[in-house]
Amino acid sequence: MYEHILVTGGAGFVGSSLALALKAAWPESRITALDNLKRRGSELNLPRLAVGRVEFLHGDVRNPEDLAAAGRPGLLLECSAEPSVLAGMDGSPDYVIESNLFGAYHCFEKARQWGADVIFFSTSRVYPIAALNQLHFEEQPTRFALCPDQPFPGASEHGISEDFPLAGARSLYGMTKYSAELLLEEYAAAYGLRYVVNRCGVIAGPWQMGKVDQGVIALWMACHYFRRRLSYIGFGGLGKQVRDFIHIDDLVELVLAQIRDLGRYQGECLNVGGGRACSVSLLEATALCQEITGNSLPIGRDIKDRPADVRIYITDARRLEREAGWRPARGVRQTFSDVYEWLRAEEPRLRAIFR
Repeated sequence: MYEHILVTGGAGFVGSSLALALKAAWPESRITALDNLKRRGSELNLPRLAVGRVEFLHGDVRNPEDLAAAGRPGLLLECSAEPSVLAGMDGSPDYVIESNLFGAYHCFEKARQWGADVIFFSTSRVYPIAALNQLHFEEQPTRFALCPDQPFPGASEHGISEDFPLAGARSLYGMTKYSAELLLEEYAAAYGLRYVVNRCGVIAGPWQMGKVDQGVIALWMACHYFRRRLSYIGFGGLGKQVRDFIHIDDLVELVLAQIRDLGRYQGECLNVGGGRACSVSLLEATALCQEITGNSLPIGRDIKDRPADVRIYITDARRLEREAGWRPARGVRQTFSDVYEWLRAEEPRLRAIFR
């Protein structure tokens, strides 16, 4: 096992969950979480990290000297990101590019210097928007559904696989993550870096500080719990757009398995998600949130599509299942219920976050 593991973005939703799980699995290992605490709510994870005996380092992947202060880890989990698909679209792209692309470069360069292995957390947003919105679908009572016959390879009723074409625009956020994937591949070829890329779709669960443009399941449940305003945006304002998701605990278990047997996953770029069984439309999410919370909200409607909106995205993770025997264990209801129970337990601290 690695004596020292560095988790960048380590006070964020994914990073903190991984850091705590790593320390629980390997208590003798040194686990360091580096984060710039830019995202509101990430500061709430600092007491959790301290209780879990995870070292916290306040730093920014945009600054190589901050990474150097972490010491010399044997494994780098690169979870840092500006995660909004709308980042940079209403102004300067500086932060999303500097954080996601230059930051990833700084991480990979340090990994080269340290001789460290890398697990990189990418995104389903590497797949081009126009092609995704050209997929054949049918409108059902509560959702849009993919048809079996599709115009592109790598697309089917099961969703989007790793074989889906990558030509086309994908948002500034998606571009930075795809560029970082290519950079990591080049580092591996040039310097022998061992790595795994996990292309994650929507991730959900407790301790996610959800927003309109990222973390939609936590946001949807929180708005019902705290009786905040919500709207169906785009695609006719029907609320039928669909995403699949993976519970944070399922993702953590996958990453622990990858660490235990990194050679098995070496050089892989894998779609990671819940697939059709863990997919939900906004309309279906509303019904589930109402049932679990007992609260009903008037939902607004805005028919105008936003930049980078996608009608349907479902992860086809069957390659991961075939090659590693992995599939998520937690379903739709458990995920929503776990978020609800977290909101109840942490209500005084979370009320201001989800205002």
